[in-house]
Amino acid sequence: MTPSPTVSAEVRALAPGFTHLAIEAHGLVNGPSVQETSALLDDAARRLAVRLDGRAPHEDPHMAAWRAVYTAFGAKPSRTRNSAEALARRALSDAGLPRINVLVDIYNAVSVAHLIPVGGEDLDRVRGAMHLVRATGDEDFVTVAGGEETVEHPDPGEVVWRDEMGVTCRRWNWRQGPRTRLTEESASAVFLLESLAPTPMADVERAGTELAELLEKFSPGARITVHAPA
Repeated sequence: MTPSPTVSAEVRALAPGFTHLAIEAHGLVNGPSVQETSALLDDAARRLAVRLDGRAPHEDPHMAAWRAVYTAFGAKPSRTRNSAEALARRALSDAGLPRINVLVDIYNAVSVAHLIPVGGEDLDRVRGAMHLVRATGDEDFVTVAGGEETVEHPDPGEVVWRDEMGVTCRRWNWRQGPRTRLTEESASAVFLLESLAPTPMADVERAGTELAELLEKFSPGARITVHAPA
């Protein structure tokens, strides 16, 4: 079993109400988006609209909490939105949600429907355990700009996910690096559902259950472990 993701004491101090739920999956079958996953995304957008009832995504209490935490570590939440808010805005726009691949469509649909940041990492590309930390500013974040691979460095104090090779996601859950993204070849993954107070833990667990059931549906026979919230 892959080592469970850890959260540093500095991040706990910054966001005492933070909780994450990890779902580990092996034997997954991925591929291009299909009609069924496209329908999941459309349904998630409808569920989101009902939940918001005319409000903008940032007016939801959970999204407001994320904006406050982003501000606390020096990010500008109106420019670098948490992943759930960014997806929610797209879901409500004329453009709608992007179709990426089966696995990404699944976790994006759960994120939008429950308005909870959800990420997926390819375990075959993660090196060592994953850690949520406040950056020193010296860490490498390998990304692509203008079609060319480039190395960025997070701001000192920025909250990042990292492994032994470097940063895998900047500004908590704002931008994932290409190294660990789920591609059509991905067969093993860890999915992270992240929440802040005042979101009840029961809401996170319901989202996790839905994600696990969808993974089982689209990858029959996959070995799926839902870890206890931490």
